[in-house]
Amino acid sequence: MRQFGLIGYPISHSFSKKYFTEKFIREGIKDAYYELFPLPDIELFPVLVSRKSHLSGLNVTIPHKETVIPFLDELHEAAQRIGAVNVIKVETDGRLIGYNSDYYGFKLSLEKNIQIHNNTHTKAFILGTGGASKAVKAALQDLGIDFREVSRQAKDGGVWAYEDITAEALQTHTLIINTTPLGMYPNTETCPPLPYEQLTPRHLLFDLVYNPTETLFMQKGQAAGAHVANGLEMLHLQAEKAWEIWNSAL
Repeated sequence: MRQFGLIGYPISHSFSKKYFTEKFIREGIKDAYYELFPLPDIELFPVLVSRKSHLSGLNVTIPHKETVIPFLDELHEAAQRIGAVNVIKVETDGRLIGYNSDYYGFKLSLEKNIQIHNNTHTKAFILGTGGASKAVKAALQDLGIDFREVSRQAKDGGVWAYEDITAEALQTHTLIINTTPLGMYPNTETCPPLPYEQLTPRHLLFDLVYNPTETLFMQKGQAAGAHVANGLEMLHLQAEKAWEIWNSAL
C-alpha cells in the first residue's frame, strides 16, 4: 500500500483526506490511502518520514510551505522559482523532492473566474506574505498583473500595512487575494481589515480559504457588490496536479 498525507498545523479544517479518499474509491485505486499528519514543529518532519515506510507523497500546508525546504533533497524548477513547496514526492530511493502545485491551481482558477465575470484586472493586492502568497505572486507575474503585498505591518521591499490602503489605491487594485488563514474554520468570525465599504462591482475578491465555503471576507465583498471566489476549486486543481506529480517522473 502506498501512503499519502498532509502536513501542517492546524489541519482539522482540511478537506484533503476527504478529497483523496473519495478519489481513490471513485477511480478504483486500491493501493493507496491518505492521512492527516498534524505537525506543530517542522523539526519533527524527519521523524515522521522515517516512521512511515510506505510513504509515497505529501501535501504541505500552513505554516510549513517554506520551512520544510531545508529538509528536502531537491526542488523542482517551479518550486525553486516560487520559494515554497506544497507537494513532496518520496522517490523509491528515499529522496524527497519538493514541488509547487498551488501555482497551477491558483492560476487556472483565477483565469476562469476572470473570464466568468468578464473583468479586466491590471493591479492586485495580495493579503499575506507567507508560503501561499509566493505561488500567487508567480501566477500574477505570468498573467501580467501588477501586485502589491499587504501584511499586518509594513515591511522592507514595498510591503504595505493594511492601514496604507487608501481609497484611491483600492480603486486601481481591483483584484484582492487573501492568502492568510483569516476566516478559516474554526475562526470564521475573522477577516482581513479592509475598507470593504469602498469596494465596487469591478472588484474580484479571491479567498484561498475554502472552509467555510463563504468566508467573512467574501461576505463583506458581496455586500459591497464585488465578485467573490473561494479556494475550493484551487484545492481540487492543485490536488489533481499533486496526484500527477506523485505518479510520474516530473
